[in-house]
Amino acid sequence: MSTKDIVDTAWDAPHPAYPVNGTVIVPASKSLTNRYLLLAALADGPSRIYNALASRDSDLMIGALRALGTGIESINSADGTVELRITPLDLERELGQVQIDCGLAGTVMRFVPPLAALVRGSITFDGDPHARLRPMAPVLTALSDLGVSVHENGEPGLLPATITGTGSLAGGRIVVDASASSQFISALMLVAARSEHGVEIIAAPGTIASPDHIEMTVATLRELGVEITRPTERSWKIEPGRITAFERTMEPDLSNAGPFLAAAMVTAGTVRIPHWPVRTTQVGDQWRTILTRMGAQITHHEDGILEITGPAKISGINYADSSELAPTLAAICALATEPSRLTGIAHLRGHETDRLAALVTELNKLGGKVTELDDGLLIEPATLHGGEFGTYADHRMATAGAIIGLAVPEVKVLDIGTTAKTMPDFPELWTTLATSGKATH
Repeated sequence: MSTKDIVDTAWDAPHPAYPVNGTVIVPASKSLTNRYLLLAALADGPSRIYNALASRDSDLMIGALRALGTGIESINSADGTVELRITPLDLERELGQVQIDCGLAGTVMRFVPPLAALVRGSITFDGDPHARLRPMAPVLTALSDLGVSVHENGEPGLLPATITGTGSLAGGRIVVDASASSQFISALMLVAARSEHGVEIIAAPGTIASPDHIEMTVATLRELGVEITRPTERSWKIEPGRITAFERTMEPDLSNAGPFLAAAMVTAGTVRIPHWPVRTTQVGDQWRTILTRMGAQITHHEDGILEITGPAKISGINYADSSELAPTLAAICALATEPSRLTGIAHLRGHETDRLAALVTELNKLGGKVTELDDGLLIEPATLHGGEFGTYADHRMATAGAIIGLAVPEVKVLDIGTTAKTMPDFPELWTTLATSGKATH
């Protein structure tokens, strides 16, 4: 059963009798797909994206770019993957008034407003009810500082908001607070090359959330011919110039691979993920380090398959900056035999939901012993029991609940359908994996 068939109901999380033993084809990276989509809209010619992610977040990005005048043709390839053919924006076209539905996609609500400054029209951004709670102030303030007309239609620093684009962006030097999300810096980087004078972005004092995602943005831009220098450790200077049209095949989403790797961990089973890249800018590649430290045996085979076998007992871990991996990692830690401390993730309070509070609430409802810290979580060993696991319209909360259900009977995940944000077929993939094991005696 796919998520499109599931509404706000309690989903019986599979609880297998045997360790899992399966291969999972993980959908393409959301982070890469949506970055390349936006850059294709600004490129100097038509581009193609192969193995593009098909999910709610990528559909919302495609919808937003089409609303601004980007031509995007979606083709279902013979191998079951999706090919996108993109014709760039005509920045001279008068758009008038445009409404953009951001859903709950951070990449849409943060990445597209700077793009809207480059078109000609009045572009209003809004989304799901939870979207109106997600921080937007740093990107809106930065655009205003760059001379863009920004009107906040609701609470200050939140959606809905309207950008009035004039067809050009002068550029300049700006300070950006990235303590709540690295997306605020990436958003400005992605359009900076198409400004008149380039943009120098300086991170405000304090923590930079998820810096690995900024490095992903930098690497992607440099691939396409954009010149970026680092005046200091906390600043980036993007020169004006062309963005080269491209053809790229998207990597599997390594963050979304996490729950399937976790299935091996919590059942002492074996899972194989094909097409794992040798080198990548994705934060999800940290799974190899994290899970090895927690007792897993991991092999990256020459054919690209990453194979993991989980331990008989899961070790605890002290880990900083797990970023979007934290909900999955917290679920694994809740089943460990030793305490774990996850730090450097205070910014998760501003994600799809307040993930720290949500994880404490839902894991403790099932008998867990989780304490919220200033910048993370302390998770101590406890015997868990069944019950309902709330998801707060957050796809990573839903997959965390599914992980617990593998090891704990009678767990019911509320609104498993929210996984459609990045993995529309998650329930089907998960059920297939849960039933992949067999008795070993």
